[in-house]
Amino acid sequence: MLLEFLGAAREVTGSCHYVVVDDVHLLVDCGMEQGPDLYENQELPVNAAEIDYVFVTHAHVDHSGMLPLLYKNGFRGWIYATKATMDLCSIMLRDSAHIQESEAEWKNRKARRAGQPEVTPMYDVSDVQGVMEQFVPCDYEETVEVCNGLRVRFVDAGHLLGSASIEMWLTEEGTERKLVFSGDIGSENRPMIKDPTYLKEADYVIMESTYGSRNHDRASVQTSVKREQAPSSSAVGSNVAEQSSNAAQSSSVAQGGSTVQNGGAEQSGSAVGSSCAEQSGSAVQSGGEAAEAAAYGKRQAAASVEPGFDYAVELAKVINATFSKGGNLVIPAFSVGRTQELLYFIRRIKTEGLLPEYSGFEVYMDSPLAVEATNIFSNNRMECYNEKDLELINQGINPIRFPGLKIAVTSDESRKINTMEHPKVIISASGMCEAGRIRHHLKHNLWRADSTILFVGYQVPGTLGSSLLNGAKTVKIFGEEIEVHADIVRLPGLSAHADRDHLTKWVEAFDKRPQKVFVVHGEEPVAVEFAEHVTQDVGIEAVAPYSGDIYDLISGVCVQNGSHKKAQKKSKATGKDSGRNTVYDRLLAAGERLLAVIRKNKGLPNKDAARFADQITALCDKWDR
Repeated sequence: MLLEFLGAAREVTGSCHYVVVDDVHLLVDCGMEQGPDLYENQELPVNAAEIDYVFVTHAHVDHSGMLPLLYKNGFRGWIYATKATMDLCSIMLRDSAHIQESEAEWKNRKARRAGQPEVTPMYDVSDVQGVMEQFVPCDYEETVEVCNGLRVRFVDAGHLLGSASIEMWLTEEGTERKLVFSGDIGSENRPMIKDPTYLKEADYVIMESTYGSRNHDRASVQTSVKREQAPSSSAVGSNVAEQSSNAAQSSSVAQGGSTVQNGGAEQSGSAVGSSCAEQSGSAVQSGGEAAEAAAYGKRQAAASVEPGFDYAVELAKVINATFSKGGNLVIPAFSVGRTQELLYFIRRIKTEGLLPEYSGFEVYMDSPLAVEATNIFSNNRMECYNEKDLELINQGINPIRFPGLKIAVTSDESRKINTMEHPKVIISASGMCEAGRIRHHLKHNLWRADSTILFVGYQVPGTLGSSLLNGAKTVKIFGEEIEVHADIVRLPGLSAHADRDHLTKWVEAFDKRPQKVFVVHGEEPVAVEFAEHVTQDVGIEAVAPYSGDIYDLISGVCVQNGSHKKAQKKSKATGKDSGRNTVYDRLLAAGERLLAVIRKNKGLPNKDAARFADQITALCDKWDR
């Protein structure tokens, strides 16, 4: 009975844990890495075809984004997750596949011009379609007998729609151990989402530490610092811009009530980028918040704590100040989670009369992925919403719908928004302004002194959003230099992650003290500090494992130390070493899968085994040239 740490060990993205019980091989999460690597991560120790089960805590791509690659490499086992997580994975993984395909297309254009070999996408939409067929939806609080010696239960983690902590009972040779995988633990008292579930017993706990070194601020609205020349801003996202401008937006959805159509030609084909850019949204959202925690000492604006902070009231102030000047309020927001929270607060502004001067104002949600995600939020409300918002639903009120909400899906609908002269709120992805339709809305509004750009999430250093918050006087978007005259405003206060105090509350809730707590999913200094805090202050032995560390769950002893070797280079947002993926790599993966299938068929009746061997021999004879 072994537990091996693969991803998000002393790092904050790429969550992946490998468990062996008897002859069953399973993974908890299979996430994509984003941002810089600190250490070289241990590869999956077996062929993908040998993995029997995967259990997914939630749909963010740093927890689910490598599932299509696992499928491509031969995995045909079952994937257990909540229904809402399955629904969100269906759109987020498809969006991620579009990114892989678009990046491969962009690289291959350059390769052809340079006479270099072409690459294939890390995975494509067909791999997503295949892997989605392997999902098994699970209800919260239901104990599932997966196989002999393995049962699990999903409980609400309060982080994202459908997010879960996973209780897992393993039995080997009559000995049982209970593991709890925290997943990403959410904050309390968030819109729609329930508070995290506090568990009472476990032998081992594997818990996140994203904000393990600090508590959240509830701060007032922050206007950007004095603008100054920011050379880095002009170069931000140059490659992404080319990808975005060449990514076709094919989806088309009519807007509720009216349709945005036939806009000006200036945005052209690159208005789209919905798939290619928005994944920065859901993929980087979790990693971006983690970066905020790690970089707390370098925050972009000082935050004054206000105990009575009301997000809807503060947002109404920003809208009022912008509309009184006759301008637009542009909000870069991640498509899954953050956009729905904004809709929730805007509904409150309208229904509670917080903006009587402009009670009929319009809000444009310009993001196909956000539209799909919002529908999923609505479809899963009975299972996932908190009691307060379920009461609204029972009264016939949709917490994230309101009069004046307009939806733009097609490129024409998106372009039309910037031809309308009346003041409006525009919510668009990606949240860090690195690509996607938000860049077009910035292009049309940054130069306007009457408009406001409102940031509601952390901006990773080096992104366009970070440059704007740090006072850039000019930025370059799609090759055009834009002067920044709009107000740049930051509205802190929203976080999908529990802070230090709430993480502590979560681990202290165990009545039966775990034998050991493994602290993962945090930047190295944060994970180490939080592990020390759990050991010294909570009184439970805790460690921050390295990738490749293996623990015997019967004895609790580390039986193999992972590599402490520093990574040589940064991994990209589209996946580590995706650029080296070739057709030959695919062939090698197919061969490894064949070996795994052969091993799984040990004990096959002689007649069937002989037929299988003959088929393999015939295949080899055909290609052995």
